[in-house]
Amino acid sequence: MEALNQKQKMVTIIVIAVVVCVIGYYYINSTKEVYEGKSASIDSETEIQEEEEDTDEEKKTLEEETILVHISGAVKSQGVVEVKETARINDVIEEAGGTTEDADLSKVNLAYKVTDGQKINIPSKDKKYENTEVISNDAGEGVVVEGDTTSNANGKVNINTATSEILETLPGIGVSTALKIVTYRITNGKFKTIEDLKNVSGVGEAKYEAIKDLICI
Repeated sequence: MEALNQKQKMVTIIVIAVVVCVIGYYYINSTKEVYEGKSASIDSETEIQEEEEDTDEEKKTLEEETILVHISGAVKSQGVVEVKETARINDVIEEAGGTTEDADLSKVNLAYKVTDGQKINIPSKDKKYENTEVISNDAGEGVVVEGDTTSNANGKVNINTATSEILETLPGIGVSTALKIVTYRITNGKFKTIEDLKNVSGVGEAKYEAIKDLICI
């Protein structure tokens, strides 16, 4: 009888051990699955975030439109270059490989904002430009800018491209205000609408009303 009880105890211990092992096995597996599930979820979220970031970068790249500008004169590589639509003369020069040794940048406005289709000629120290009709004072003395019209077919003054001298021909626009207009567009970029001219200090509602029919963008 004692031997039987001993056997029963052994069987009971073995059964309990087996049950514990089975329970432990399933517990470990279920924990592993949860962990792997969380890990996979985290990896998936990371991948989604990276894809969204890549998409945003691609959108930004697509949104940055480019323009073509012809640069000549005292630069290392004359010809047509592609630059961002917000580019300045300095950016165009860099795209052309920089200036030559005889370039005269002393009076060049490197911050002058270029537009699509323009031809920019960088002056050299040993050359004098007498064709003042195509020289832009905004771009700097001696900088020839072609394709930069100051008026449209109706004779209106283009406030985005007109020199300070041309702006002074408008009613109520003196030397000081004309310079403010030029400085404003160099700093902030081209006017989007003619109404934006009122953002310039010195151009109030009355002055704007007096010239609004004489200007364009």
